[in-house]
Amino acid sequence: MFDTAITVLQDATQGSTEAMGTGLSLLGAGIGAGLAAIGAGLGIGRIGEGATQGIARQPEASGEIRGIAILLAALVEGAALVAILVAILFKFV
Repeated sequence: MFDTAITVLQDATQGSTEAMGTGLSLLGAGIGAGLAAIGAGLGIGRIGEGATQGIARQPEASGEIRGIAILLAALVEGAALVAILVAILFKFV
């Protein structure tokens, strides 16, 4: 009698642990992707701020500053995309 009750409890605990692990992995993936998006937004904002200040101080160098700012923004976006993909991949592991 007790063996049957223990077996039922173990099965119920195993199922809830697996469900909880799936929920936590989704939560972790969402938090990771959100932090990557926030970081990319802050990084691009800082790049834009620096580029604007640089162009305001030296208008004759605006072409170079603009090109470098676009390159840096692309690199930040690429790093953010990789971070988001890694966070989403944790969902499947």
